[in-house]
Order: sequence, then structure tokens, then C-alpha cells
Amino acid sequence: MHKKDVLTKILAIAGTILVWLPVIALVVITGSWLIRRGEFHVDYLIPAELFPVFLGGGLLLLWAAIRVKCYRLWIGAGLGAVGVLIVSGQVIALLTGLATGETEPGGWQWALVLGAIILYDLAVVGVGVGGILLILKIFKNETSAAS
Repeated sequence: MHKKDVLTKILAIAGTILVWLPVIALVVITGSWLIRRGEFHVDYLIPAELFPVFLGGGLLLLWAAIRVKCYRLWIGAGLGAVGVLIVSGQVIALLTGLATGETEPGGWQWALVLGAIILYDLAVVGVGVGGILLILKIFKNETSAAS
């Protein structure tokens, strides 16, 4: 593993924080709704609404992964999956009429769009896990080299 300098550490840590931010927002908002209203209500669209934050973090993570030559495929494939899933969910909603209101939410159209959103959310978590593993790898090698 090369290039374990300060820049790489900053890229990995900042990228991981930004990638996890949409998921943390989802958990915090769900928790606050549960505490205030006594109802369990999950706004599963929050990670998609915060896509620019995720994308910035994902690109930082990919840059760090390329620098250390580790987890490049994991993070890169996750970013690709996220991009495909967010676009495909929107395209499906447009083609089926859900986006314009022509089609009422429900049925197979709704299941396809919802499936794309759920897979998107899972891909976001996958990239976040890749970021955590990358940070652990960077700092593990540093501590083992020091001892």
C-alpha cells in the first residue's frame, strides 16, 4: 500500500463522513419523528434527496482508494450502482406515469420505483461500509508499521 499520507487520510475520513451523512440524517429524522409523534415513520427518500452530499463523499472515497490501491472496485462499483439506480428509478417513474400523476401510486409500477429506491439506499450503505474498511486499512497498516 502506497501513499498513506495526510491527504489520503483526510480524503478517506471526509469521504466516509459525507457518504454516511444521508443515512445518519435518515436515522435521526426517523428517531425524532418516533419521539415527537410516537409513530415509526421512515422517509426512505432522504438518501436520494441528499445525493449531491453522497456523490461528493463517494468521489473523495474513490480518490483515496485509488491512492492506496485498495477497495477501488468496491467503492467504484458502489458509486456506479448508485448512479444507475437513482437514474433508473426516475426514468421508470417518468415512463410509467408515476412522476406526472397519470398513474396512481401502487401496482407493479410503484413496486419497480420503490425497489430502485431501496436498492439505491442499500448501495449507499455499501459504499459507506467500503469507506469504513478503507479507513481501517489505512490506519491498521500505519500502526503495524510503527510497531
